Amino acid sequence: MSTWWLVVAVVAAAAGLVTAEDRYHPEWLAAREAGAATRRAAESEASFWVREAQEAIERREREGAGAKQAAGHAKNVVMFLGDGMSVPTLAAARTLLGQRRGQTGEEASLHFEQFPTLGLAKTYCVDAQVPDSSCTATAYLCGVKANHGTLGVTAAVSRRDCEASNDVTKRVQSIAEWALADGRDVGIVTTTRVTHASPAGTFAKVANRNWENDNDVKQEGHDVNRCPDIAHQLIKMAPGNKFKVIFGGGRREFLPTTQVDEEGTRGLRTDGRNLIEEWQNDKDSQNVSYKYLWNRQELLELGSSPPDYLLGLFEGSHLQYHLEGDESTEPTLAELTDVAIRVLSRNERGFFLFVEGGRIDHAHHDNYAHLALDETIEMDRAVKVATDALKEDESLVVVTADHTHVMSFNGYSPRGMDVLGAVQMLDRSRVPFMVLSYTNGPGARIQQNGVRPDVTTDANFGALRWRTHTDVPLDSETHGGDDVTVFAWGVHHWMFSGLYEQTHVPHRMAWAACMGPGRHVCVSAATVPTAALLSLLLAVFITLRHQCFL
Repeated sequence: MSTWWLVVAVVAAAAGLVTAEDRYHPEWLAAREAGAATRRAAESEASFWVREAQEAIERREREGAGAKQAAGHAKNVVMFLGDGMSVPTLAAARTLLGQRRGQTGEEASLHFEQFPTLGLAKTYCVDAQVPDSSCTATAYLCGVKANHGTLGVTAAVSRRDCEASNDVTKRVQSIAEWALADGRDVGIVTTTRVTHASPAGTFAKVANRNWENDNDVKQEGHDVNRCPDIAHQLIKMAPGNKFKVIFGGGRREFLPTTQVDEEGTRGLRTDGRNLIEEWQNDKDSQNVSYKYLWNRQELLELGSSPPDYLLGLFEGSHLQYHLEGDESTEPTLAELTDVAIRVLSRNERGFFLFVEGGRIDHAHHDNYAHLALDETIEMDRAVKVATDALKEDESLVVVTADHTHVMSFNGYSPRGMDVLGAVQMLDRSRVPFMVLSYTNGPGARIQQNGVRPDVTTDANFGALRWRTHTDVPLDSETHGGDDVTVFAWGVHHWMFSGLYEQTHVPHRMAWAACMGPGRHVCVSAATVPTAALLSLLLAVFITLRHQCFL
């Protein structure tokens, strides 16, 4: 790293702008107030996004009326989220998958790439051209765009504005809440901490995605009674305390600083509370069956009759990368998905399940291309588990990403060239470069007299944690601002074609499943006038948000 960039990093850290809590998403990169000043005021209201999504659904109803009448509604909805899964990531991952099978690779397909419908979603935040995982989670789970760094609230709430987030009219509900209100069960599965931005989008209402435990809130001068941390919201508040399945990492967020977890990670809570025990006590008081899990063996021992409620926290922080994990303790995303579906399928009304391949994002941030592609393939295996377990005529499976990354798939290599290797050509200085590279990140090398170093001579070249070369030096590679793909399979998959706002995704899932406020496939469009529908939507939103936090 150059001296200039080192100075910037040191100054930023000294100013408290870079936090140790989430090194993949340093906040000094997201502190952009200029964008907020120019946004349209209407975008700060939930009704703006709701109306826009509902009008788009009405247009799709007219366009696909024949398909609409050919099927009923989706009893079960499973949403897979590849965090940071850009189009180049998909292309490179399918190529790697094919090459692992002894093929040239380019002709291979991921399982979900064969789904019958493909669309594109726009990912920007209200205040940011390039998004983070929290404002996007609010979009694809709650159907409303928000500000960078916030979860489950409208764009009327700025990051860290605790008091604004307490205004019930500025909170929004997720599709998980819509499912619970309809009598369905809900589960979340992730390879990140369960308190991380993406899974937290199903349950949290918070002005800062980094407020994962009580000390995070206190460190920024706020009252945890006014702004409960994300772990507390998951265990003690609706809707999180009603989830039947919670699988992921993050034990440290639930334990006090006086305790260490099963693998020696010390807790981060300063309130002295053990929220894992409180979850168990809550299920005891309800006289329901439950189990807390911390390793893969316990997961596999559940057998064919798992309990009603499962809390599985398999790491102190994020789960290990699949290629680096201990098989005795680290479950695969496919295994977690399988158990979750078996538990949730017992509800005759159906369920909503959110599954995240979260470490695709982390590998990209570190310029670990190999790990990012493998995590993508692992999520694809989980998707196949879901489609194999579910009936196509009563379920909807949607696979998408929250945002992209800046990895490029480039060069003029011959067919079948190792996608993780060097391009079969040289730059102007006759130095090799890689098939996969990044526009920025920690993999940048210092040039000598305008000549790039030959990265293929690195001592650890080809290792899992060898960093692919980049152009702009940063401590953490950034997200990209391009559109993300949306793949759909099952009941009313056709609803997800086209190019649309990311906020449409939950509304379209709810439409196909006949749950939540808004238009539903099982109600004739002619029976509810659009103006009356929108008024009803707003009334329901406000009422349910208020009841949820009483």
